[in-house]
Amino acid sequence: MRDAAREGATEADDAYDLTSQVGYLLRRAYQRHLSIFQAESGEAQITSVQFSTLCALKDNGPQSQGDLVKVTGIDQATIRGIVDRLKARGLIALSKDPADARKVITAITPTGLDLLSEMIPRARRITELTMENLNPAERMALLHTLRIVAALDPSP
Repeated sequence: MRDAAREGATEADDAYDLTSQVGYLLRRAYQRHLSIFQAESGEAQITSVQFSTLCALKDNGPQSQGDLVKVTGIDQATIRGIVDRLKARGLIALSKDPADARKVITAITPTGLDLLSEMIPRARRITELTMENLNPAERMALLHTLRIVAALDPSP
């Protein structure tokens, strides 16, 4: 059966190395980063996407879930669950938008700000550990390249 499957294979197919593909490498790098995040986040019991959401609320003020999706890059279905979990922990509060009663506004609470104050030094360490094998020039190049790949930097 293996020979039949190989019959249509070309030399180019044989040269395909999964471990050198961008998707594979990005996923492995992200898995490593998440592992470091979990190990270093301490007693906070917060995920990286929850942390990102709290940072977005601190930096940009109260906003709708749609705005959170745009700022964080987290999809709509996922942000709903994150908001529910953060609200249950008292880290965020929800209110109606005074201009549009159909819209729910999410805001960070004082408890959420306290957690961020505790987490930010850990987040800096997490970033440092994630990039510990890179020299300063490689770090700059990686961040620059990731911004371009993620279409966050308009310059090609």
